[in-house]
Amino acid sequence: MKPVNQLILSAIELLPKPVVKRFARRYIAGEELVDAIRVVTAINSQNMMGTMDVLGESVSIREESLAAVRECEEVLHSINNNHLDSNLSIKLTQFGLRIDEGFCYSNVKRLLEIASGYNNFVRIDMEDSSTTTPTLELYERLRSEGFENLGVVIQANMRRSENDIQHLISMKANIRLCKGAYLEPETIAFRDKEEIRLNYVKLLKMLLDGKCYVGMATHDDFLVDVGYRYIQEMNLQKSDYEFQMLYGVRSKLRDQIVADGHRLRLYVPFGQHWYVYSMRRFKENPQVVRYVLRALFYRD
Repeated sequence: MKPVNQLILSAIELLPKPVVKRFARRYIAGEELVDAIRVVTAINSQNMMGTMDVLGESVSIREESLAAVRECEEVLHSINNNHLDSNLSIKLTQFGLRIDEGFCYSNVKRLLEIASGYNNFVRIDMEDSSTTTPTLELYERLRSEGFENLGVVIQANMRRSENDIQHLISMKANIRLCKGAYLEPETIAFRDKEEIRLNYVKLLKMLLDGKCYVGMATHDDFLVDVGYRYIQEMNLQKSDYEFQMLYGVRSKLRDQIVADGHRLRLYVPFGQHWYVYSMRRFKENPQVVRYVLRALFYRD
């Protein structure tokens, strides 16, 4: 980690929770569903789509997982009732992946059934490397049962991702491609910035060649430019892809992508667990801290 990033992180860890909240609120909608509805309504008015995420992960108590399912059910109902252009993102450890995989499966299936009734979509987020295999196995199981309204995430920093994508292409999977935020051992993950970039480019080309719908999730100008180039070279239609970014990050780049005529989706997290989520993101991806600092003091 760069010394300047380490310095910023050390300073944030010493700050009182209300001060940290000032940083976090730049990219977290708030603590309640009404906050997320407000944010998604606003971004929809700016021709941007949303993905709502109820914060929480690594749940070890069944009742907490069931409570999270109920919250996500309410999100899906609210998206429909408020006529929002948004889908839902979930983390499997919040739904009981580490408690019992069968229990987790039934929880996700319940949400997919509700989402299907609203012609909506659910994205399974990718967590740390200990969950990669069970996440992909659960995704494949649900797809084999006919749930087409389900997507998954692939992280370009993981060395296994090329093999995973080769299998997912055969399923015409809907994939969110990101760099990856979790710190993983070098034996299983690329750590160098340029290596991750190059792998992202390689994986993106594989997915687009394989006719998969891709959510290009990045705040990296270089990767956005690569996406633009592939869109032009492959003569892609808007229904073939979208760009994705975090809410509150790099607003100038976000607005430019929309102005250039591309579909853009913003990830809109909310919930009571905002502090734990924020500190994890700050630690695992110090660049987010710098984005937030810049957003607090400058218009980008």
